[in-house]
Amino acid sequence: LHNTATSRWENLGRADAHEMMTLTAVVKVEESSRRALEKVFWEVSEPGHERYGKHLSVAQITELLDVPKARVERVRLHFAQAGAIRTTVAPNRDMIEVEMPVKAAELALKTKISAFRHKSHRHVRILRASSRYSLPDDIAEDVVMVGELYQFPRFRDSGLNNLTGSGNWPNDCDAAGCKGLVTPGVLAQRYKLPTSERDLKLTASADNTMAVAEFQGQYFKPTDIESFSKSCHRDVEVDKIVGGNSPSAGVESELDIEYIRSVAPSVPLTVIYNSQYSLLKWANQITSDDSSPYIHSVSYGNDEAQQTSKEYMFSCNTAFMKLGAMGRSILFASGDQGVCGREGCGGLFSKRHFNPDFPAASPYITAVGGTNFEGDSIGAESAWSSGGGGFSNTFDIPSYQASAVQSYLDNKDADLPPQSYWNSTGRAYPDVAALGGTKTPYCVATSGRFAGVAGTSASCPVVAGVFALLNGLRLNAGKAPLGFLNPFIYKNPSAFQDVQSGKNDEGTGYGFKAIQGWDAATGFGTPDYEALSKVAME
Repeated sequence: LHNTATSRWENLGRADAHEMMTLTAVVKVEESSRRALEKVFWEVSEPGHERYGKHLSVAQITELLDVPKARVERVRLHFAQAGAIRTTVAPNRDMIEVEMPVKAAELALKTKISAFRHKSHRHVRILRASSRYSLPDDIAEDVVMVGELYQFPRFRDSGLNNLTGSGNWPNDCDAAGCKGLVTPGVLAQRYKLPTSERDLKLTASADNTMAVAEFQGQYFKPTDIESFSKSCHRDVEVDKIVGGNSPSAGVESELDIEYIRSVAPSVPLTVIYNSQYSLLKWANQITSDDSSPYIHSVSYGNDEAQQTSKEYMFSCNTAFMKLGAMGRSILFASGDQGVCGREGCGGLFSKRHFNPDFPAASPYITAVGGTNFEGDSIGAESAWSSGGGGFSNTFDIPSYQASAVQSYLDNKDADLPPQSYWNSTGRAYPDVAALGGTKTPYCVATSGRFAGVAGTSASCPVVAGVFALLNGLRLNAGKAPLGFLNPFIYKNPSAFQDVQSGKNDEGTGYGFKAIQGWDAATGFGTPDYEALSKVAME
């Protein structure tokens, strides 16, 4: 529930009874069916397995989950009878999207709905439950949870915007404001990206697609995208929009669009927009569509401790498994607060502990951390001190990373922080990294000008673009898309450029060092497209 003392949101009081709200009811999937889904997820994602790349369709996942129609109808009917004006059952029958007035939601869920406004972003207002909700006994066992009642979204740190660059490299964009900042040319040189028409043609496939996820008023201005394309000599355009767009400048959205498309200009781009931050609704949009994009970059998250329940994270993980089983690659930014997360590490009057990020610490997605250049030229990289990384307090270490993580824990060079601060048996992240630190901000066209922008929100779409190019190579050769990436990544560490300096301590002294091999600051390091393009075709 909303905590006035710690929240960045203020309670404005009870919401108007007639105001509309949209919720997601997660319908129970039998544990045996969820285990069957997870088995398929691992098999189709494991290079070398006989089922590798044999991804499932929406209909096949629906059959695998086998959610009883009677169960779904009981839940749907409950909300409809309470006054919902729309109840939409997902094709997989494991989620129901419900649109209803506040008074109907309060009746259906035995709760009170209030309006909340962000303390810094005063124009942003959302509806959330201000008391615990409950469901009647006859359907309580049919519902895992109801989303969009307790989750309070986070907003981008304004300290990562309007930064100046200190890079000593030629400015390959025409805009003077890009001088010293990371540009498409910098990324192409460092990550050995294809830039010639011949090489890009090899990655262009009629079936290949990629997407960025945007939330909470993060629209893009077509004139900003055009300005970036012209100045930086890249073919940046949005090919499809899901959820609409208002032509206003959202720096997060424009950063994502300009750089995923700069990295992968041969791959059609979809922008998936939702007005409220709902991972469940976003995932449901993708898993309901057999033609949804293969690669998804998401620059949003929160601390594990800030999630409303383990049931919520469990439900998200089920959705992530469905996506992987369908052959979709899901990449999340690892966060911009080092090991302490958005809630901080405590100390002084409370026990010091690290705060891992979710979904970055989910075992079923790929987490992307942040780096800076070590010097002021294009070359070796160092872990960004504020890049998210560490170990989950909720999920165990998955088998694909067990050996790599154990080598890190056993390495004296790691100089690990006190064990009481973190969980050494948890899922470790990030998996990989890319430039994103405040020393190396990106040149972004936003609000009619060029400005420096940093954060793992920049790193994530860059890495996503690299894997979109690899999918193009594979699809053109008659191979399946890569799907869930982590088993492939952990089998091919030499295809990344190892980062061996820096520490994600955000200046506190407590954090994880980047050392040779995998580490909890940069994963296996940053992409080497030339190396990746070889192993991806084996």
